[in-house]
Amino acid sequence: MNNQEKKEKKVINFKSCFDVIGPVMIGPSSSHTAGAISIGIVANKLFQTQPKKVIVKYYESFAETHKGHGTDYAIVSGILGFATDDSRVPNALEIAKEAGIDVEFIEMEGDSPVNHANTACVNLKDGDREIHVTGISVGGGTIEVKYIELDGFVIEPQGTLPILITITEDETVKSRLEAKLKENNIQVNTITRYQNGNKFLFQLDLNSQPSKVLREELLNLDSDSKIILL
Repeated sequence: MNNQEKKEKKVINFKSCFDVIGPVMIGPSSSHTAGAISIGIVANKLFQTQPKKVIVKYYESFAETHKGHGTDYAIVSGILGFATDDSRVPNALEIAKEAGIDVEFIEMEGDSPVNHANTACVNLKDGDREIHVTGISVGGGTIEVKYIELDGFVIEPQGTLPILITITEDETVKSRLEAKLKENNIQVNTITRYQNGNKFLFQLDLNSQPSKVLREELLNLDSDSKIILL
C-alpha cells in the first residue's frame, strides 16, 4: 500500500468528528489512553470473565511511551470493563492488584507485527482458558482489531469495528443474526465463516453500531451459542 492509499484508508476509518477529537474520556491522550481502553474492552468482551493473568506486549510508540501516557492503567481498565470516562480508570492497576490479577507489560523491540505504531498484543489467562487479541489505536480513541485467538479459532479482521462474532454448532444462528440486523437497518459489509471440527465461527463486519436494545437482542439470540459484539 503506498502513502496515498494509506491516507485514504485512514480517512475512510473516521466516521464522525468524534473519531478525530476523541470520546468523553479520562486522559491524557485519545490515542494512547482512550484507544488503549478500547483495546482492553475488546479483550474483556472476548474473555467474558475476570482473568487471573494479563500480559500486554507493546510495540513502537506504545512501547516507548506507555507509562507516561497512561496506557498501562488505560488498557487494564478496559480489561476490567471500565468505560473511557470511568473515574476509576487512573486507579485500574491498583484495582487489578487488589482483585488478584497479575499484570505484566513487555516493551517489544522491532516493528509492530501488524505494521502500526500504536500496537498492543493482549493475552488473558485463567487456568486452561486463554485468549489473544492484537489491537491498534488509529487516533481519536478509535481502534482496529487485527488478530484474535479464541476457543480454537484464529481470525484476522481487516476492517473497523463493530464486528459481531458467533461461535456455534448451529449454522442457522448466522442467518438469524443477519435477519435481526436487516430488520433493524444494520448493514452487514462482509461475513467470514471458519470451521473447527463441529464448531463454526462467523465474523460479521457491520457498518454501524447497533442500539443498546438491539445489542441485547443479538447477544441473547441463542443461549447455546457464544455471541460477542466488538
